Amino acid sequence: MSRAELPSRRTLLTAAVAAAVTGTAGPASAATPTAATPTGTASGAPDTGRVTARPVDNRAWTSYADWRSGSAAGTRAVAGARPGLVLARPAGTTDYTDPHTGRTSAWEYATWTSPVHRLTVPATEAIASWNAHTPAGTWLQVELKGTYSDGTATPWYVMGRWAAGDQDIRRTSVDDQSDGRSTVWTDTLAVDAPASGLRVAAHRLRLTLYRRPGTTLTPTVWRLGVMGSDVPDRFTVPAAPPRLARELVVPRYSQEIHKGQYPEYDNGGEAWCSPTSSQMVVEYWGGRLTADQLAWVDPSYADPQVCHAARHTYDHQYAGCGNWPFNAAYAATFEGLQGVVTRLGSLTDLETLIAAGIPVITSQSFRAEELTGAGYGTSGHLMTVIGFTADGDVIANDPASPSNEAVRRVYRRREWENIWLRTKRYNASGKVASGTGGVCYLYFPARPTPRQRKALAAVGVR
Repeated sequence: MSRAELPSRRTLLTAAVAAAVTGTAGPASAATPTAATPTGTASGAPDTGRVTARPVDNRAWTSYADWRSGSAAGTRAVAGARPGLVLARPAGTTDYTDPHTGRTSAWEYATWTSPVHRLTVPATEAIASWNAHTPAGTWLQVELKGTYSDGTATPWYVMGRWAAGDQDIRRTSVDDQSDGRSTVWTDTLAVDAPASGLRVAAHRLRLTLYRRPGTTLTPTVWRLGVMGSDVPDRFTVPAAPPRLARELVVPRYSQEIHKGQYPEYDNGGEAWCSPTSSQMVVEYWGGRLTADQLAWVDPSYADPQVCHAARHTYDHQYAGCGNWPFNAAYAATFEGLQGVVTRLGSLTDLETLIAAGIPVITSQSFRAEELTGAGYGTSGHLMTVIGFTADGDVIANDPASPSNEAVRRVYRRREWENIWLRTKRYNASGKVASGTGGVCYLYFPARPTPRQRKALAAVGVR
């Protein structure tokens, strides 16, 4: 399981849910403005007579033309099979004191600021994600500035300070960012009072690339984007009829066999659901780590690549491996892979992706009795959906299993559908808590096949 229940994490949004339980809009979550997605009522009964547009807007900058848009100060767009953005000449030099090591170092930097993007779905939440190469001696920072629906603006919020390794800086989210109307919770910008009707109507991103002074080093950024969402407030969702029977062959790794290993990375493997799931899908796409990359891992440990994934997704501020964009960025460090954080609207969306050969890492929370066969309850857990049975039940590689052999699980379709897509639930104490509303990670080739591209577009990812 993840540490999603910690006070510093997304579950602080639970307070907003509790305040909204009488029927006003609750915390955000969602999927994309193309097809329709069903909603539910606050009483918990499915509202099968009402359908709304998918409440997610995905905007990503990936092409040469994208990188040539916006405003550059020292950065340069590069063309090629995988267009990107690099540091061409420093716009200046600055000191950065790493809050997790106390070290102060000088860094040259350059910036790129995106054009303003007006959301097709004004959002209560926004999550940025990025794909980049950061050689030793470089790192990057992603910031987001929103425009509210009343025309006022947020400050520039830091959505992550990131490097693939941990020798130059400690990758980190930034706490205590708020303007009294919205707040950044680790990796998610959330409107504080969605019931007021306030939304983020537009946004732009600022990317800052850093390198050691006097060098020609540079990060290369291939993808930068934001998912904005405003999912309907719901305890339950209508059932989507089964339409696919297929199972993908995805490596199976248990987080539990790593219990107690490397406690400096969130108390060891028991909390490593996110990086364990990420590693499964990375290897499904052919991503492999070399012996040199794994040389730091105790040779007595099985599946050292899972330890590596935990170390390289670890957020030193959150003190855990469950930072969503950090996991997507880790996946994209493997050659030929992209990673994004999004929300889907139904099991039909999942079936569309599975049919195209794309496994999906999903986030959900539930009591033990709500998911038959799981054997545990959690306020936040990641697993990998790899297919559907002939009856439509969900086949998942669930890392919260006692062994690699036990990782493959079959979960009842209706139970699994609801725990993943709802935004509100009752916890073991009977109190209203938050649900993730269809959050998932999608990892897919940098050059998708036509079928994969069509499936991704169908769920709003390009």
